[in-house]
Parts: sequence; C-alpha cells; structure tokens
Amino acid sequence: MRVAVGSSNPVKVGAVRRVFAQAFPEAEVVSLEVASRVAEQPVGEAETQRGAVNRAQAVLEAAGADFGVGLEGGVLFAGEECWMIQFGAIVHRDGRSGVGQGVRFLLPPVVGEGVRAGGEVGPLMDGMLGTKDIKKKAGAIGYLTGGLVVREEMYAHVVAAALVRFLHTELYDA
Repeated sequence: MRVAVGSSNPVKVGAVRRVFAQAFPEAEVVSLEVASRVAEQPVGEAETQRGAVNRAQAVLEAAGADFGVGLEGGVLFAGEECWMIQFGAIVHRDGRSGVGQGVRFLLPPVVGEGVRAGGEVGPLMDGMLGTKDIKKKAGAIGYLTGGLVVREEMYAHVVAAALVRFLHTELYDA
C-alpha cells in the first residue's frame, strides 16, 4: 500500500507515518509538495478544509498512490479572537474520501493582528519568539501548551479522524 502526503513538512509527514504504521503496518509513506490552491494562510473552516482536500487529490494523482493525504492549518476569526484550526483529508484511488478536523486553540492577540494584516501564523510566531521554522517543529500548539501537545501529535489525531471510514468500511460503505 502506497500512501502519499501532499507536503514535505516533517511534522505532517511524521503524523501520517505514525498513524498509517499503526493502522496499516504494510503502508509505505512518501511525501511530495503539491499546491493547496487556497491562500497561504487559509481563513475559515471551508477554505482550510478545501486546502486539505485539494492537497490529498493532487498528491494522489501525482504520486500514483493508493491513498493521498492532505493536511492544512488555517485560522478562524471570532470577534477580536483568532483561533488556529486544522483539517486533514484522505482520498483513496477508488474515489472514497474522509475528512478530519483537529483541535481549535486561541492564538495570542499579536499573532491574530498579524494574520489580519496578511501574515501567516508560523512566521508570525517565529518573529514573536525568535525561533526558526516553528511549524516544522513543535508548532504554535507546542509553544503555547508548554509541550503538552506538539504539532505532530495534533496532526496525527487529524489523520486518524480522517481515516475512520477506511478503518470501518462496513459502517460507511454498506
């Protein structure tokens, strides 16, 4: 079984490897950069989910895989607050698909202001913290929770949620 991830980000690839290794030990996971065809910093649930689905479909075709996996982080505004959200999509070569959503957590006001001005969460967090490529490491969630939850673990939950229909086909494809 060949599984292709639509990103070269080690956190996203690691999350997919982790989940598929448990669910399907025979899975070979490869990564390939593909376009999300949404904004660099998606805003709202619809755009973030669309980015994940677009990545999953694009990598499935580009890699000739059995499963294509797309992961996308976005933001959601609620009044003055800015929340981080994540979506994952898994597309099988037979056309079936699954979608999962991750945790929602509040970003610091200065990051929210930066996103409203056109910035992206990762670089804004790096600028605030003096870090480099936080989104390829523990992520904003890792910093904000003091390591209680890190980005790879968070995305592993998203992948697992998107995978449910493939783990229980008798419940979803009957």
